[in-house]
Amino acid sequence: MSHQSDLIATDIQAYLKQHENKQLLRFITCGSVDDGKSTLIGRLLYDSKMIYEDHLAQIEADSKIVGTTGGKFDPALLTDGLKAEREQGITIDVAYRYFSTAKRKFIIADTPGHEQYTRNMATGGSTADLAILMIDARHGVLTQTKRHSFIVSLLGIRHIVVAINKMDLIDFDEAKFEEICDEYRSFATRLDLPDLHFIPISALDGDNVVDRSERTPWYTGSTLMNFLETVYIGSDRNLQDFRMPVQFVNRPHLDFRGFCGTISSGIIRKGDEIMVLPSKQTSKVKSIVTYDGDLEEAFAPLSITLTLEDEIDASRGDMIVRPGNVPKSRDSIEAMLVWMNEESMVPGKTYLFKHTTQTVPGTIDTLNYRVDVNTLHRSPAPELELNEIGRVGITLSAPIHFDAYRRNRSTGAFIVIDRITNATVAAGMILDKSGDGQSKSVWDDDPAASKGDDQAISEVTDEERSARFGQKPATVLLTGLTGAGKSAIGQAVERKLFDSGRAVSIIDGEHVRKGLSRDLGFSAEDRSENLRRSAYLAHSLNDAGLICVGCFVAPSEEVRQKVAKVIGEDRFFVVHVATPLEICRERDAKGQYAKADAGELLNFPGVTADYEPPASPDLVVDASQNSIDECADQIIELLRTKSIIK
Repeated sequence: MSHQSDLIATDIQAYLKQHENKQLLRFITCGSVDDGKSTLIGRLLYDSKMIYEDHLAQIEADSKIVGTTGGKFDPALLTDGLKAEREQGITIDVAYRYFSTAKRKFIIADTPGHEQYTRNMATGGSTADLAILMIDARHGVLTQTKRHSFIVSLLGIRHIVVAINKMDLIDFDEAKFEEICDEYRSFATRLDLPDLHFIPISALDGDNVVDRSERTPWYTGSTLMNFLETVYIGSDRNLQDFRMPVQFVNRPHLDFRGFCGTISSGIIRKGDEIMVLPSKQTSKVKSIVTYDGDLEEAFAPLSITLTLEDEIDASRGDMIVRPGNVPKSRDSIEAMLVWMNEESMVPGKTYLFKHTTQTVPGTIDTLNYRVDVNTLHRSPAPELELNEIGRVGITLSAPIHFDAYRRNRSTGAFIVIDRITNATVAAGMILDKSGDGQSKSVWDDDPAASKGDDQAISEVTDEERSARFGQKPATVLLTGLTGAGKSAIGQAVERKLFDSGRAVSIIDGEHVRKGLSRDLGFSAEDRSENLRRSAYLAHSLNDAGLICVGCFVAPSEEVRQKVAKVIGEDRFFVVHVATPLEICRERDAKGQYAKADAGELLNFPGVTADYEPPASPDLVVDASQNSIDECADQIIELLRTKSIIK
């Protein structure tokens, strides 16, 4: 239902127009069983005055019969509508609720917490912009918390609120709250969760849900409702790559032929040139037709009808795109699969694969590995059981037109259908891969890092190189926030070493992205891949006898440890350029911090993403306390103490 407004009584047309133009936020609640997901949604609706009086009276009556609050008002009954749910006090199916405030419209998906209903959680999160992950303050991070976090990351949900619930049962203990936050952060660093927030709440009593609680004076952040109303999601949608799968060809009479569909991503304007896949025929947009009249431009996720200037053929399952920006078209893909059927997945069986408006037969050829959602480790497996997740290779009977799921959730997702029962057995997210079928972003489970692991390809020995250059090869990684001074310090180190007769080279993250990594973005996965490529480059420079200075933000401790394994831990040194954040902001000539504050830059360490300081760096320098030359001298002294140079 909608919020209360004075406009309803004074100007109903103005109210309806205002309501129509509000931004819609879809979000899910997830977490372990009994963490309070349904109670939280009920509290949101109750405190926001979003419940009709007759419905509220019925809930109050039911609370005395099947409630779990000792006869008091039980907010969970607002979403737990099934008889079995009320009898057991659990959520089984996904419950959707709609409401609005003065600032936004919301669609909530209340998802089950039990492990056996994990597939329902994946279904509810498939269209969500934000996830509220519930944690019981008494129990902390549980197995199902980790499982749902992994699925949230897999589904590409960018904004995550970790609501630590039942704070009233631990007397609103700040220390316990911070302990749970630290425990969750240590797990979440291995996932792609770019925008992470923590809020202490009591869903039953309403603390910090809609109104700020007086029982948490130590918490200065936003209430949950305020965060939902203000979180920036405008940059989440892909407005660059125009994709419109054709759903229906509208031919009401001889003089009209229109191609109907929902825009998956991008923007289209009247007069724009388009291409139809797979025929690759081109034309121009003659008109953009909607029920409310023609438009000059349309964007995702509007449902429209396109008429074209030329009579070209297109039918259901085809895709309309721009000629200079086309998706991949292949009959073999690699994907992450969430198995949702009691009957296990066995490679080799033929299924139907529904992708956008196209359904094609195909087989799951290989199960590359299964993911342990508790440890995030990959392990070989012969099959996938119910609610298990794995990476698979799929061969289809016809090509499909797709983007990687991380780039476009609509054209990168598919479902798997059993041909006999017509049941949906799995949901898949397509991974990006090169033409040879290899993943573009892969760390080996056990990187071949040591020099002795590979067959020698050079007649020159390491000892001969050390004798020639008068040094031992090594890589020094300068890591720190944007604006910390890494590049300036790295250049100073290079100059001082070179002037003293050393063989040295520098690798700067910004320059690597202009060439070797120009295809990568700034997600956690892409940052990891950028470091992987650069690590192998540094490894090659070290093999040639050179000292390598690397300047990268490198925000993940786990990825830095992987770099150490690639290069060799005996010749890898980490220097933390620990310039304070406020100084980094002052030095930001490109305005990146301001853009990140405004929500225009996602995955920006220090603002919209975490930066993990090195756990045990070889050296810490601070460019706000020391000059660039002094910092460089400290690094050179480190190389002397490690016997890299004399």
